Amino acid sequence: MATTNVITLPKKALAVIPTYLKYLKKTGKSLKSTDGKNIEIWELSVPIADPCLSEWAVRFRQHYCLDAEIDELRDGTGLSRSEYLVQLVFPNNTKAPGPGVRSGDFAELLIADYVEYLLGFWVPREKYAEKASRDESVKGVDILGFKLIEPGKELPADTLLAFEVKAQLGGGKYAERLQTAVDDSSKDYLRSAYTLNATKRRLLSAGDHEHAIVVRRFQNIADRPYVFTSGAAAVLSDESYDEAALQATKTAGHKNAASLELIVVRGSQLMALVHALYEKAANEA
Repeated sequence: MATTNVITLPKKALAVIPTYLKYLKKTGKSLKSTDGKNIEIWELSVPIADPCLSEWAVRFRQHYCLDAEIDELRDGTGLSRSEYLVQLVFPNNTKAPGPGVRSGDFAELLIADYVEYLLGFWVPREKYAEKASRDESVKGVDILGFKLIEPGKELPADTLLAFEVKAQLGGGKYAERLQTAVDDSSKDYLRSAYTLNATKRRLLSAGDHEHAIVVRRFQNIADRPYVFTSGAAAVLSDESYDEAALQATKTAGHKNAASLELIVVRGSQLMALVHALYEKAANEA
């Protein structure tokens, strides 16, 4: 494939900045990990009655099932659009491990929007529609972000960002979610090759050759150098947010510690928001 077709921005509907992101705000507060790494603290506070939830629900739904495909997919099931999504596509809202998968998917998609719209990367999002079971998480790197300096060229300053995301949206004692994200992130330098390959395969299967070329650019760092950066995020309810415990996070053993970003997003009633979002995504399909 010729690299002259390389592009930097997606052509899909997700190119429009989500309105709900106005409720994701940097607090101006930061913590330090036990080895001195900065931890940015963000807050998410989206009123469940806000009209932006409908817009968000549309975007959210597309990750699992495109609106253009839902009628063909449900054909023969005897299910309405809403029933099809609730019973066959979205993670279960009450039976384990469904609620945990819901919170994990929500956290990943939130941080994917952060990476794409606030940091300026292109983030592929096709993996959620390929789940073999609705109540499972997709294996591999949680989020890949791609940034090209100049279309049509492969420059050493091009950047691949690998982000790991963990969630604790209910109550209870903080369960070292950021530390787990850091530990998983340390593995991404090696396992990113598998996720890059899977991402390119999905794009080629969808006929999206332009974006497959973007992924191709980052598949051989030895021969085509680029910048590899890492991120670890924890999305936490206010009930589980614990500054002292967060500051006990260790990053010294991370394989890419010098290029590691740490963020925490906290908020109240986040699990209620998650369920409301899935419900609206189904009912307004």
